[in-house]
Amino acid sequence: MTDQPTSDFQHAQLDWDADGQPRSRQFADVYFANDGGLAEARHAFLLQNDLARRFAELAAGEQLVIGETGFGTGLNFLDAWQLFEQHARPDCRLHFVSVEKYPLTRSDLQRALALWPELATYADALLAQYVAVHPGFQRFTLAGGRISLTLLIGDALEQLPQLDAAIDAWFLDGFAPQRNPQMWCPELFAELARLSHPGTTLGTYCSAGDVRRGLKAAGFSMRRVPGIGRKWEVLKGQFNGPASSAGKPWFARPSWRPAVREALVIGAGLAGCATAASLAARGWQVTLLERHAAIAEEASGNPQGVLYLKLSAHGTALSRLIVSGFGYTRRLLEQLQRGLDWDACGVLQLALDAKEQARQAPLAAAFPSDLLHPLSRKQAEARAGIALASGGLFYPEGGWVHPPALCQRLSEHPRIRLLPLHDVVDLQRHADGWQACVAGQVVASAPVVVLAGAAEIARFPAAAGLPLKRIRGQITRLTQTASSAELRTVVCAEGYVAPPRLGEHTLGASFDFHSQEVAPTAAEHASNLQLLEEISSDLAARLHSHELDPASLQGRAAFRCTSPDYLPIIGPLADPQAFAEAYAVLGKNARQVPDTPCPWLDGLYVNSGHGSRGLISAPLAGELLAAWLDNEPLPLPREVAEACHPNRFAVRQLSRGQ
Repeated sequence: MTDQPTSDFQHAQLDWDADGQPRSRQFADVYFANDGGLAEARHAFLLQNDLARRFAELAAGEQLVIGETGFGTGLNFLDAWQLFEQHARPDCRLHFVSVEKYPLTRSDLQRALALWPELATYADALLAQYVAVHPGFQRFTLAGGRISLTLLIGDALEQLPQLDAAIDAWFLDGFAPQRNPQMWCPELFAELARLSHPGTTLGTYCSAGDVRRGLKAAGFSMRRVPGIGRKWEVLKGQFNGPASSAGKPWFARPSWRPAVREALVIGAGLAGCATAASLAARGWQVTLLERHAAIAEEASGNPQGVLYLKLSAHGTALSRLIVSGFGYTRRLLEQLQRGLDWDACGVLQLALDAKEQARQAPLAAAFPSDLLHPLSRKQAEARAGIALASGGLFYPEGGWVHPPALCQRLSEHPRIRLLPLHDVVDLQRHADGWQACVAGQVVASAPVVVLAGAAEIARFPAAAGLPLKRIRGQITRLTQTASSAELRTVVCAEGYVAPPRLGEHTLGASFDFHSQEVAPTAAEHASNLQLLEEISSDLAARLHSHELDPASLQGRAAFRCTSPDYLPIIGPLADPQAFAEAYAVLGKNARQVPDTPCPWLDGLYVNSGHGSRGLISAPLAGELLAAWLDNEPLPLPREVAEACHPNRFAVRQLSRGQ
């Protein structure tokens, strides 16, 4: 399944009554009762799922997963969060997964939640991260990682089939069946059943006979119980059907779980720091090993990187990853210092030729205007503050980031121990897990290891077969002038130039598939100056680029790491030889799905291949890896997670008879 173009995406259209209550214009219905709405929600959802008791009975480190149809104003989520805080142990976690076709704008959400002052602490935390909420999967991390919210933005019957999760309790919400019949149909009930396990509970305010019978047909035992307020009756139920099948074994979740929650992460760039942060937030003790003297010394060390979304209008796995990853990174950046660590100044992608114009046209039609929209040349110049050769696409929520600051923030968790100057060259498997060796000496051990060292992971036999490519990139640092400081947004063509940070513009970055030279070269500085001329001859003149000697310019070079399909490589690793033997039948019939369990290398994972999109994909990749390890709802559509899985290459080779 691939997402359809999202040109029909809409935010919720609200009307506000005389009492300040929101009403949906799309469904001509209220979001909650004018009086007693909070009490009704607590009765229909929290009480019927027995959540106070279940939260209190969670053991150390355990989690509970709630699924919801209809996020609406977020009232049910905030209510569940508050109850969880009141009853659960501090080391337990709550996952809340909710689907919403018409999300509220931030201003409408703020106005709606102001009606519930008793939830203000939780509402304020949600509102602080309520940015870049675009179609697809959107992950929010709250309360220091104790609370995870995954919003599935889109039609429930398109989004829920993409969800990989085991739901413990359902809130079946949404506008009344007569107003929104597609939310109360057999196809939806079948998806609820697929995502449930024996014992999953369900609560809903809707007691209609068709709904009760439909849920029973899907495998839920249902009964009417007394309601509250205007609701004479509500429904509660429990799933009694079988758990759904795991799917293809080479993409199945590894069943092995470590006895102790300790992990080694090798590589302290953005991928490694993000992985360490996601694990530490879940209670893992993480040792972060880095061969350099500090974090972010290689490709993650540039002074300015760009939140640039190179998208497809066709709903590809890469496009869906980018939209989800962009949202997650933007929410992370809200925790950093704007102007020094990052700036949401927007990103302008120029359309300098017919080919780029043809590429941009369908994008403008396929995505919401608050994610991207076209600007004429005149509009683009007004936005950028400089003269330009063309208009293009503008990404209003994009901007630049100082990657070392993001890495620093991610690595500061008290459960993360950094070991710099540790160049791990060997991993040894032993009875209790893995030992990391430097110069023949064991320097750290843990049951779980994540390889996050870009192309350097090829030194380890289990990852040596992954088709990673190193691409050299060089940036040039240019001192701002009084007139160049008028640049107000990142501008991109073949390269990019950013507004100044600490008195310098970052310009770049080159692509060199052949050179292994680490030191910056005058030739590539000259090439970057040519990129600047193509972006804006006006800005080049303001920076006096024609007077600059490339040999005297400052910059840095580093190596991106990418894969043949330009998707990152995220997930558990299998034994290569045993994998080839286990699934040799694919060479005869690529459609065969053997029952043979995948021969995983227990506790060995990889997070690499982010290329030039690391700022967008690497932070969310940390969440994806943590979900693999802790058996949580995946923060991405299952199809996208499989497209990023390390085993995809081995499956392709076997299927082609290689």
